[in-house]
Amino acid sequence: MWLSSASAMASIGAGMLTNPVNPLGYTGLGPMAASALEVFAHATAPRGKPAFGIDFVEAEGHRWAVTESTVLEKPFGNLKRFRRDGLGVEAPRLLIVAPMSGHYATLLRGTVERMVESAEVFITDWADAKMVPLEAGRFDLDDYIDYLIEFAQFIGVDAHGRRPHMMAVCQPSVPAFAAVALMNLHKDPATPATLTMMGGPIDTRCSPTSVNNLAMERPIEWFRHSVIATVPFNYRGAGRKVYPGFLQLAGFMSMNLGSHMMSHYEMFKHLTVGDDDSAQSTKDFYDEYRSVCDMTAEFYLQTVEEVFQKHSIPRGTFRHKGEIVDLGKISRTALLAIEGERDDISGIGQTRAALDLATGLSAAKKQYHLAEGAGHYGIFNGSKWRGAIAPVVETFIARHG
Repeated sequence: MWLSSASAMASIGAGMLTNPVNPLGYTGLGPMAASALEVFAHATAPRGKPAFGIDFVEAEGHRWAVTESTVLEKPFGNLKRFRRDGLGVEAPRLLIVAPMSGHYATLLRGTVERMVESAEVFITDWADAKMVPLEAGRFDLDDYIDYLIEFAQFIGVDAHGRRPHMMAVCQPSVPAFAAVALMNLHKDPATPATLTMMGGPIDTRCSPTSVNNLAMERPIEWFRHSVIATVPFNYRGAGRKVYPGFLQLAGFMSMNLGSHMMSHYEMFKHLTVGDDDSAQSTKDFYDEYRSVCDMTAEFYLQTVEEVFQKHSIPRGTFRHKGEIVDLGKISRTALLAIEGERDDISGIGQTRAALDLATGLSAAKKQYHLAEGAGHYGIFNGSKWRGAIAPVVETFIARHG
């Protein structure tokens, strides 16, 4: 609370120092102090849920308007749809599964923006758990998988008999992999034609990272008693047990503290010399990065235990509501595994492991891509994503669509 107040005061101070009628603004100290206050105000400001804000995209040499809509609403997450003008009826329909890991789905804005050039895009828009009333019930990893299956069924088979495609970014690679296995097993008509998994922790025993090691260092009861909080009365989800999003953010920030500090120092320098565009790009990134939401305690704890501690997926012991998830039953969904060469969250080999686990799938329907020089976020955002990785996904979808 005090940081929010300090942020507001710093913002006011920066505004006063840059006011044309303030004589301090014309001294060397004035702009420097104003820049420092602005950086502090930005670093400590409270943030809500950002908007996607994808109004236009460039494709096929033209600028097209993009329509955003919510097509299905559920207590713990909605299904959003993005479609650009001029998109042909033969365009694939892609379900992007956003992580439920402390950030909003808008963290994948760049992913949606690039894929909407060539596909009708749907994305999971997960709710902030502290805003979901207790009457809505529980939401765990089993429910997450149920949501993915329902979303895929909602998109369904088009008029030409073409099935939807699915792309999971980071943590949801595991439930997406399980959902696809179950849909293959039960011969669901809406079984995705392809599943792209990007930087996902399928088997965290491969090249374990500090994130993986943290989960292994403590028993599940430690997580239950140390990082789970109760939503206070001033939120709609009062009384719900949650894993607070700010804890996840703090963990990721501390992993790369030096680079985050340097980014803010560069922002400070840009502001002092009047390079507002460069400073704004840093602001925009951190506005998104620091916009956090809570996840239900049961989802968080089940994910830690099943994915990072028991390694249930690669060991073949993962169950969905009591039913063994048999990855060997995947035969109708082509699999693409994408990893970043410099990923410090999901190590090399963790996502690729999915290809070996799908024993019933022909080699012709499996593909692996290692993105050179890409870190975790570079897999699905930024220039490497737009220019080198997205075309691989588009070609894969076209080949197996």
